[in-house]
Amino acid sequence: MENSTRFSSFILGAYLDIGSFKYLYFVSITFLYILIIFANTFLIVVICVKRSLHEPMYLFLVNLFVNELYGSAGIFPSLMVQMLLDTHSVSTMLCFVQIFCLYTYGTIELSSLAVMAYDRSLAICYPLQYRSIMTPNKVLFFCCLIWSYCFLITTITLVLTTHLRFCGNVINSVYCNNYQIVKQACSIFNTSVNNIYGLVAIFLTLGVPLIPIIFSYIQILAICSNGSKETRQKAIATCTPHLVSLLNFSIGCFFELLQSRFDMTYVPKVGRIVLSLYFLICQPLLSPVVYGMRMSKIREACKDFLLKKF
Repeated sequence: MENSTRFSSFILGAYLDIGSFKYLYFVSITFLYILIIFANTFLIVVICVKRSLHEPMYLFLVNLFVNELYGSAGIFPSLMVQMLLDTHSVSTMLCFVQIFCLYTYGTIELSSLAVMAYDRSLAICYPLQYRSIMTPNKVLFFCCLIWSYCFLITTITLVLTTHLRFCGNVINSVYCNNYQIVKQACSIFNTSVNNIYGLVAIFLTLGVPLIPIIFSYIQILAICSNGSKETRQKAIATCTPHLVSLLNFSIGCFFELLQSRFDMTYVPKVGRIVLSLYFLICQPLLSPVVYGMRMSKIREACKDFLLKKF
């Protein structure tokens, strides 16, 4: 019979002993976090202040940028603190809070990209009816639906995990990971419900958002293949940032799923750490850059905002 214990903390076992280099990494991570906060907050302010940007596409971007700030708050402060500690442990309560934050961030990100794909398909395929279909109330409804849907899925995941009895408290990661914690459960029979719901949750968080994304781009490609040159240019201009963001996030999620579900011990430890942090660090940095640089209306609004302020 396995001995179960009510652990007060979990140990993050993926951190390396880097000696005095920890201060360099701490400064680098802090700089990245400040950059993410500044870039995303700046674009939120610009879109909110500029009335010309009070359109569904840009309002959905505000929702996306808010989520980037939310997700960053779930990982960067923890990394900064752990980087300076010699013993990399985190209390069980903070660990579950981090899991909730990071899991909801990931599901909200993909769901937001799905709604944005649907919005772009409406704008390109039904330009005359677009404003009457995608009203401000619809935008608010979709944003509230995304956050509520993702919060519910993650809450169920955490409720199932917190009811387990654990025989170990070492997590092979640099941040709290639900799957790694479930693996610490004393009996395989205790985790059967968690494993089944885990597969259901993967479908709900990955499969469901992918359906409108695929359907929307099929519609856009059909219109572009039969449309004018102007229609194709408009589609490329508005869809390129979205596709870049979607591709980057999908790669990051693929790396994370690969690591959490399969044996990756043959990959160097540093490589595993980088891959696990990829979507949590690169996505919040990439989103404001891609949308701020590639979308002409936002780019011009940023220039105008800065010129008026300075």
